[in-house]
Amino acid sequence: MEIIIGLIIIAIGAFCQSSSYVPINKIKNWSWESYWIVQGIFAWLVFPFLGALLAVPSEHSLFEIYAANPTATLWAVFFGILWGVGGLTFGLSMRYLGVALGQSIALGTCAGLGTILTPVFTGKTGDLTTPVIVGVVVTLIGIGIIGYAGSLKSAKLSDEEKKKAVKDFNFPKGILVALLAGFMSACFSIGLGFGEPLHFAESKDIFKTLPATFMVTLGGFITNAIYCFYQNSKNHTWDDYGKTSLYVNNLLFCALAGILWYSQFFGLSLGKGFLASSAVLMTFSWCILMALNVTFSNVWGIILKEWKGCDKKTIIWLIIGLIILIISSFLPQLLK
Repeated sequence: MEIIIGLIIIAIGAFCQSSSYVPINKIKNWSWESYWIVQGIFAWLVFPFLGALLAVPSEHSLFEIYAANPTATLWAVFFGILWGVGGLTFGLSMRYLGVALGQSIALGTCAGLGTILTPVFTGKTGDLTTPVIVGVVVTLIGIGIIGYAGSLKSAKLSDEEKKKAVKDFNFPKGILVALLAGFMSACFSIGLGFGEPLHFAESKDIFKTLPATFMVTLGGFITNAIYCFYQNSKNHTWDDYGKTSLYVNNLLFCALAGILWYSQFFGLSLGKGFLASSAVLMTFSWCILMALNVTFSNVWGIILKEWKGCDKKTIIWLIIGLIILIISSFLPQLLK
């Protein structure tokens, strides 16, 4: 029963993450670089910091953990900086491919590489058991099928229909950007792996990974801040921050996007607390989160009519891919 609860919690976090880009559409008269870094303040600093505090017992300080484990802290931040590159290109993948297909390709690459490379980088290759490898392969098959559905969509729709669903639709460019985004985004999982020591012995299992999560998102914030402020200077958009009449609306929706995005890792931490009895699912949990992110992102893609106008064959392949992803989430537990 605990395993089921853990998977449900991770699924809720995945649904929230997949919904996080919807509030961004409500932001008014700010350039991309301005709203991206403002929502990032909430997503990568404010809420991760508040979450990390939950892992701190009374009469202790969060920064005691980092001071006691400087090497693990620096590695977590370093891989967070690399993940930040993935976060930047992740946004571009959705610009060129849409929410559904962009997240599918990027998160699929992230799912497989994050699950496999984390034990490799942290010296825990023994965690890569057969059930875990099979689970990753099945996940990638599901995501590959969704990518195939996307290519069918690209081939069948007219240029006008593509632009109507996704304004800057560009399949070849989008695929390259999405693959890069997925590769770099896998560094988040590696950062969490190096950050495993970043908790108090008294910390509850459901909160143990949250201090490491904060360090990884801090690294990502650094990367995104440098790029966004550069774009502010290049595009002369610093005055966005001076439009005080927009603050109530834009800060509200940036904060909403931020907490929804962070919910995936808050849910991952809580969910892993319930999966502790299954070493296989603990190793595979990253892949579960990414697979569910892809599933729910495509649900949003359907809601936002990004698949509108596609023929029956394309929709059938899309549904098959989604079903395989759902199955992959619990398949390793059945195989162990």
